[in-house]
Amino acid sequence: MDTKDCIFCKIINNQTPSEIVYEDEKVIAFNDIYPKAPVHILVVPKKHIISLDHIELEDKDLVWNLISTAKKIAKDKNLSGYKLLINIGRKGGQIVDHLHIHLMGDPNR
Repeated sequence: MDTKDCIFCKIINNQTPSEIVYEDEKVIAFNDIYPKAPVHILVVPKKHIISLDHIELEDKDLVWNLISTAKKIAKDKNLSGYKLLINIGRKGGQIVDHLHIHLMGDPNR
C-alpha cells in the first residue's frame, strides 16, 4: 500500500480530520470512529509500518513509545483497568494497514 492512501497517514499529515487525544514527534492517538468501549482510542506510530509482523529491531523503541503512550492516556482518562489490542492481518481483524494499538476501557468500572 502506498502511504498516500493510508487513512492513518492522512490523519498524521492533517489531511483528514480526527479527534486527536495525544501527539508527539513519534506517536499520535485519536478516538476510534467506531468505538467498542466508552473509551476507545487508537495509538498509532507516525512511521508507517503495516503491522506488528512488519516491525524490525530498529523499531523496538517505537513499540515501547506506543505502549507507554497508551499507559499515559489510560491514566489521563482515569481508567483503573483497560485493554490493549493489536490486530495483525485481515484474518486477525486488522482493517487499516498501519500498525496501531486499540486502547479500550470504561472509567466508570
